[in-house]
Amino acid sequence: MFFIRLVQSWQGGNAGEPDLLRACYRNALDEASNRRLGALAFPAISCGVYGYPHQEAATIALNEVWPWLVGHEFPQKVVFVLFDQPMSELYQRLLVEKAKS
Repeated sequence: MFFIRLVQSWQGGNAGEPDLLRACYRNALDEASNRRLGALAFPAISCGVYGYPHQEAATIALNEVWPWLVGHEFPQKVVFVLFDQPMSELYQRLLVEKAKS
């Protein structure tokens, strides 16, 4: 098991937060690939006490994970472990939109 922690609070989006969040997902996916893990689970990174806007964070998460799964052997499965029904519905809606495009 390994952990990657993002430790920057949302500061309006102009302090490199989107790049840092994208890098967090990519680094975790890289590590999972290097370890040849079959599955990887992500929470809604930075959406709790760090205050990242949910729509923007979910969009970044899916924009990083979706193409990774298409282009890499490992991990074979990614699970998003979300803390409430509204967050789950947001991810589901964005996944449906992404699948249509």
